[in-house]
Amino acid sequence: MKRREILPDLAVILAGGLFPLSLAPFDFWPFALLAPGILFAVTYDAPLKRTVLRFYLFNVAMFGVGVSWIFVSINVYGGASYLLAGFLVTLFVLAWSLVCLPQAWVYVVWLRNSPLSAVLAFCGLWVLEEWLRGWFLTGFPWLFLGYGVMETPLAGFAPVTGIFGLSFVTCLIGVTLWIAFKFRRPVVLIVPALTMLLSLLLQQVSFTKSVREISVSLVQGNVDQHAKWLASNRLPILNRYLTATESEWGRDLIIWPEAAITIFHDQAREILVQIGSRTEGSTLVTGIPDLSEDGQFQNTVIALGAGEGQYIKRRLVPFGEYVPLESVLRGIIRFFDLPMSRNVTGPWQQTPLMAGDLRLSTSICYEVVYPDLVRETTPSPDLFVTVSNDTWFGRSIGPWQHLQIARLRAAENGRGLVRATNNGITAIIDYRGELVASLPQFEQGVLRGDVDIRTGMTPFARFGSYPILILSLLLVAVGFCIRPSVA
Repeated sequence: MKRREILPDLAVILAGGLFPLSLAPFDFWPFALLAPGILFAVTYDAPLKRTVLRFYLFNVAMFGVGVSWIFVSINVYGGASYLLAGFLVTLFVLAWSLVCLPQAWVYVVWLRNSPLSAVLAFCGLWVLEEWLRGWFLTGFPWLFLGYGVMETPLAGFAPVTGIFGLSFVTCLIGVTLWIAFKFRRPVVLIVPALTMLLSLLLQQVSFTKSVREISVSLVQGNVDQHAKWLASNRLPILNRYLTATESEWGRDLIIWPEAAITIFHDQAREILVQIGSRTEGSTLVTGIPDLSEDGQFQNTVIALGAGEGQYIKRRLVPFGEYVPLESVLRGIIRFFDLPMSRNVTGPWQQTPLMAGDLRLSTSICYEVVYPDLVRETTPSPDLFVTVSNDTWFGRSIGPWQHLQIARLRAAENGRGLVRATNNGITAIIDYRGELVASLPQFEQGVLRGDVDIRTGMTPFARFGSYPILILSLLLVAVGFCIRPSVA
């Protein structure tokens, strides 16, 4: 194999592996610009097979580093050996990275006709590939490029275009910087300059306005995951949350994490009535398991006291709450035979939880990674509430990435978001996606604060991801129509 082929292969592996470092908790944002630029550079004029291979290598490296936290779930909490857990994570990374192959094939076969068509097609296809990852085989919308620039002025695009628009402008800047360098055309730098200027202007615009503040208390129980579902621990865990909440009654909104109560809803009715009677005007929102009419597990959130309603999780975690290839995998790893790995979804349209007169948009754990799901859950919500249990991922980068994703949901919709978790990262996030306050991981505690209730709609809240997806399709179409001139 020729050296001139091997070096670009290594460069693209390095680019894919470095991109996750642009995400939380590292936040080294230049890697988010560098990664697509390098991928574009090494595929710009490479042969078909080499181009497809390099797209694949980029994704393997990206997922290999970026979702390494899956190993913790399978090894520590699933009881799999290091070897088996490593094998399964490797298998997942190699298989899921194949999703990029349509993107690579379309790009190299139809769209690399000129520098202009290559740039347009590359950026448009990048967005469409991320969108595909969001729903294909129920979706795994993780490691999107736009999350890597949340700590830069480019975040001004979030309430207008959403995450896919952020990915688009990030990709565009990375690619045009390489074009300017490669072809020695500094005039091309006007593209990133104007993009940055527009984002700075958008940051000065507030699409929503504050109408009042409410007081919130988020309780982080720090319950050991190995002991959480033992029958003997049901009442001790409940008493832990009640004790931590004693000083919080009377505040507007109190939130316990996902499945904070480990007693099934039907069996806990008397307990719930007692809790609801002592809230002193507060709304308590808590996670609790339930059973469907045919006896299937459901992951739910309920409101007690001054609030009302129940929300049933609609997007389940593959291998966590339902198991593909169930008959095979349940016999291999104990992790896949836990009660919550047999969940069923709730109805797509649900009545929102109410906290007094406030409409809450509720998402449970993994659901917050779906931008349009969160946007559509509750029309014109007053506040976003997400409950989670990231204990499964230990001290890995997973919980930090999850928090960062939740922050962007707040910025997209111009609403405050409160996030209660079992052992971190419990947080209060403002309408711009800024982290207002948080609790340390792996500690029991209560996070108190005030949250803006806002009215109005951002462009993303109104139109969702459709405009940027349509734009991406149009750019791919334009790239297809551009043909190199013949002398």
